[in-house]
Amino acid sequence: QAQLVESGGGLAQPGESLRLSCAASGFTFSNYAMSWARQAPGKGLEWVSGIVSDGSDTYYADSVKGRFTVSRDNAKNTVNLQMNSLKPEATALYYCAKAQGTIVVHTLDDYDLWGQGTQVTVSS
Repeated sequence: QAQLVESGGGLAQPGESLRLSCAASGFTFSNYAMSWARQAPGKGLEWVSGIVSDGSDTYYADSVKGRFTVSRDNAKNTVNLQMNSLKPEATALYYCAKAQGTIVVHTLDDYDLWGQGTQVTVSS
């Protein structure tokens, strides 16, 4: 059974860093692009970052560009999101999601497998 499990969320102060991880199982991980999305309290789901299937290209929302870095390890079936210089507006439930192909798309409806999410809270 295909599954994504996120970890690494928690409480951080503004300016600090957190690293999220997503462990994939039950499908051929290296065949699919992966993305991170988030949902802040009272808001809709927002695409944050994505990485193509072989890891050669990465993409970021303007709100996180230059501070977040997405990476993947196809040997370990994991995708990570390094979040630096965190701001309070990064507070959200963060999800990893599997694309239906090798390229990253920003349309969240095109992702067919989601994890349960990991909470990130940025507060002083």
